[in-house]
Amino acid sequence: MASRETTVSDGSNQPEAPLPPAAEPSKYSKTTALKSILNRDDKGQGLVGRRVVVGGWVNSRKERAESDAPGQLPAPRAAAAQSQDVSCYDLLVQRVPFLRPIARILVGVIGAQPEKPAASPAKEGPFTVYLRINDGSCSSNLQVVMDSSMSLPGQVITVGTCILVQGVLQKILAPKKHVVELRVEKILHVGVVDVKSYPLTKSRISLESLRDHPHLRPRSIAVGSVTRICSNLIYTGHGFFQKKGFIHVQTPIITSMNAGNHGKMFQVTTLLSNSGGKDKSAAVHEHEGVDLEAFRASIREKSKRIDELRRSDSNKEALSAAEQDLQRSKELVVMLEKQQQSTAPSAGEMDFSNDFFSRPVYLSASAGLHLESYACALSSVYTIGPVFETDESKSAAKLAERWMIEAELAFTELQDVMNCAEDLVQSLCYSLLETAGNDLKCVSKQIEKNCIKRLKSIVSGSFARITYSEALNILNQVKDKSFLSKVGWGNTLSEEQESYLADELYKRPVIVHEYPKGVKPFYVRVSDDGRTVSAFDIIAPKVGVVVRGSQKEERMDVIIKRIQELGLPHEQYEWYIDLRKHGSVKRSGFSLDIEKMVMTATGLADVKDAIPFPRVRGHAKL
Repeated sequence: MASRETTVSDGSNQPEAPLPPAAEPSKYSKTTALKSILNRDDKGQGLVGRRVVVGGWVNSRKERAESDAPGQLPAPRAAAAQSQDVSCYDLLVQRVPFLRPIARILVGVIGAQPEKPAASPAKEGPFTVYLRINDGSCSSNLQVVMDSSMSLPGQVITVGTCILVQGVLQKILAPKKHVVELRVEKILHVGVVDVKSYPLTKSRISLESLRDHPHLRPRSIAVGSVTRICSNLIYTGHGFFQKKGFIHVQTPIITSMNAGNHGKMFQVTTLLSNSGGKDKSAAVHEHEGVDLEAFRASIREKSKRIDELRRSDSNKEALSAAEQDLQRSKELVVMLEKQQQSTAPSAGEMDFSNDFFSRPVYLSASAGLHLESYACALSSVYTIGPVFETDESKSAAKLAERWMIEAELAFTELQDVMNCAEDLVQSLCYSLLETAGNDLKCVSKQIEKNCIKRLKSIVSGSFARITYSEALNILNQVKDKSFLSKVGWGNTLSEEQESYLADELYKRPVIVHEYPKGVKPFYVRVSDDGRTVSAFDIIAPKVGVVVRGSQKEERMDVIIKRIQELGLPHEQYEWYIDLRKHGSVKRSGFSLDIEKMVMTATGLADVKDAIPFPRVRGHAKL
């Protein structure tokens, strides 16, 4: 809608006193970010008297009659300049939900909304409106104070409304958390909100409920803080590598490398959309969300019900209706099975020579192999981007799309890359403690109280380092706790076992290294004993593994043997073998899970809350 301006005057003819110069606005929006006011050491007190333009979304609204003392709790009142067809009932229902029953009694109609009078001029006197707004630049709200005479006809500023206002910063008479507020001189813009459908009207709403509104959830204070913390981690990651001479490389998201793990990668193809024409495509979309197994289970239940009806001598009409329903369900299942078979050919039946890339390609599950090729030329490289995995688990720690910081270093061995990964994790945590204090305080209040303490423990000293064999010995000696997963050589450590090491035993991050050959990828360097490989994991308290890394196999004969042992297609890895043929070098790398680091910093229990738009099995909104 078009911007509007409303001015307010004290009614006198005296010239206005000159004000100090305005605070520095943004170069591109001409508004002053709230963080530049509220995140100052003096909390904005040094800006008192300055004229600024600020914008934001309203998180709360209160009203106070001008005759009320400043320290009294504001009472809801009708606005003098409200639209004339807004009744007392409307104001009560809209602004004070718990008074709705009383409002109905007052108007004399219990259980039904009263009819609005054709024209009922407001009888209340002037009042002051107190808004708390947030523009997303920080976790703090700014209190905005305006006179009721500034309200725009037909526009009620409620929770969720976007406003752009000009005013003067003034000191709060009875400061508590904040010491300054904005006295509005002009309303420059009002973006109204549909109060009936706006989902964030409550002062506190659970993170789980917010997932149903991914386009609106960043307006919540907690999600805003989580997002800024994630931004801080990525910015710090870039700075860490740039200062140490690493070169940033853009690695592909679409890759022909499958790494021998066909069941865990998303296949990219245009064949399905081009093979069946409009009718076949429509059939796929119509039934793409159908769960055939659920239909089959329903058929079994209906069959049991028919058997019960037959045994109980029920009336013939009920039995006949049940039998007809069962028959229709069986026919539907047969039809769906045929449609799925005809519209969803398996990868083995596809002729990929007609596909867009003329060969099978996938969404990348890791950038590590591509980074290796650049490390073999540029020495130290890194990338930050998404990776994809079709994990069937509905675990609170699993995502189909997640973001990684990945690095590869030439002329290095396992201990070198372990040191680099540890330094990176500590650098990320230190940066948050130094520069994201307000957001950490916010999440410590709204998500988990120990998050700051955990970050301090991570940066306070070196990580514990144990071999896989040492970890097994430790876990086997635990007498006061039983683990659901078996503790034995050749098994991966379970989340429960990793948690014991980091949370209960060492109470700090733990680096476990020298894993069995069978639990790590083919490209990891095989140790001299032939049983273990030079791989490591960094296990952080609360969240588990945040970093996985390894020294890569630089010997050509060994890498060829590993590819053959695992039955991987040799032609896919010819270029990878070439790196060993043409000037091979010892090299190592690692990947850091950004969402896991966000969980470490904030205490989030579910990884879906650590990423702006979570993608998991059965869920991909927006």
